[in-house]
Amino acid sequence: MKIEFVAAVDAAEILAVPVFEDRAFTPAGTALDAKTSGALTKAAGKGRFTGKAGQSLSVAAPAGVNADTVLLVGAGAKDKQDDLAVEAFGGNAYAAVKLSGAEVLTIDASDLAPEQAARVGFAARLAAYRFDKYRTTQKPDKIPSITAIRVVTSDLRAAEAALEPLSAVADGVIFARDLVSEPANVLYPAEFAKRVKALESLGLEVEILGEAEMEKLGMRTLLGVGQGSRRESQLAIMKWNGGEAGAQPLAFVGKGVCFDTGGISIKPADGMEDMKWDMGGAAAVTGTMIALAGRKAKVNAVGVLGLVENMPDGNAQRPGDVVVSMSGQTVEVINTDAEGRLVLADALWYTQQRFKPKFMIDLATLTGAMIVALGLDYAGVFSNSDDVADPILAAATKVGENFWRMPIPAIYEQHIDSKIADVKNTGNGRAGGSITAALFLQRFTNGVPWAHLDIAPTAWANKSPSPTVPEGGVGFAVRTLDRMVADTYEA
Repeated sequence: MKIEFVAAVDAAEILAVPVFEDRAFTPAGTALDAKTSGALTKAAGKGRFTGKAGQSLSVAAPAGVNADTVLLVGAGAKDKQDDLAVEAFGGNAYAAVKLSGAEVLTIDASDLAPEQAARVGFAARLAAYRFDKYRTTQKPDKIPSITAIRVVTSDLRAAEAALEPLSAVADGVIFARDLVSEPANVLYPAEFAKRVKALESLGLEVEILGEAEMEKLGMRTLLGVGQGSRRESQLAIMKWNGGEAGAQPLAFVGKGVCFDTGGISIKPADGMEDMKWDMGGAAAVTGTMIALAGRKAKVNAVGVLGLVENMPDGNAQRPGDVVVSMSGQTVEVINTDAEGRLVLADALWYTQQRFKPKFMIDLATLTGAMIVALGLDYAGVFSNSDDVADPILAAATKVGENFWRMPIPAIYEQHIDSKIADVKNTGNGRAGGSITAALFLQRFTNGVPWAHLDIAPTAWANKSPSPTVPEGGVGFAVRTLDRMVADTYEA
């Protein structure tokens, strides 16, 4: 999707203009309506269009305007035009005409500040995302026709400057969406690592460890998950050095189970195909590192990805096995489908030991229990530090991603105490499953300030949750973490 800024509209296939609730036009919209001798006002007044966010109304070839179509787009309440409202306007404008047959959508943002005009283009790019690389028989009328967005703004240079960092964030979100959407026969651990290695072109330092290197490090909980697969497990390390030399890095750790059958504790067949996106945490970390590098964030950051495939062959890990983690703690494996925490246990320990970070944030599609607790619209935040958790929650609100702070009470520790090892990898039954999983992970943080983001409910969407997020891979948490870094650690 090409995004460009223009100072005025000479001619347009489709010209989109915002209209507030109660059919209130912007000054630019009022001037445009006057050119049509009131045709826009008349059209808006005849139907159910009121300017409510999400509504749209097409007015074909109105006299006095050099546009094939004028699109009135509901912008919501006039006194609530924050960044998210502006992004919703941009996303909804694109969605209303994506199948129209037109190639260029012109959006009038001349009454917005240049920085918000940039957000209109940013939003349209996110809304236009599709993962259709494997589709070969689509009918032409089902394929979006819009290939370019022109945004009218009062200050071209300011808008272009504001779009630059947003474009880096969009790059990260889209890369993460692509990763989550790929089938597991294409995106297995080595292929994931290969794509990460290619990100050195952005200025990231990338290191890939194979099974031999991880065995030497004693990462046997991670390796245990992948031992039933023909695909070799990998550990991918990304470093961005944009801050002061020697300053503690911010650390992001991602669960990258490229496919999860459940192992010997095999999952039901119904819905198992969805387990291609069990690497959503690793995708989010990758997207975050792309965003930070792309906009040249003034911080030091490291991203660590545990990349495995959980398969049930004759060499697979068994329920009842005891494995020794990199930390030296022993783990009794009760259920091989509670594998993500085993991957993260070694990845977290490795991260804190090698990089001595300011904090660690892990991201994982970790538990079905998180979906039971919060439904499909919120992810959970578990943390041993308000200083880590609070900036995450504050940033999430600003970018429209939903998180909810969850408890990690010490009294629940008893549920993961093993009778034959230091810890077991599940609690006692289904109760509090997301909490006991977080408590398990906390045992491998070595006291480092830490937050665990269980994004199982939000990594994949079966229907579009917002105007800038189509159904499918969401790229969830990339925007939150980038905004958190910008607001708290760069400011």
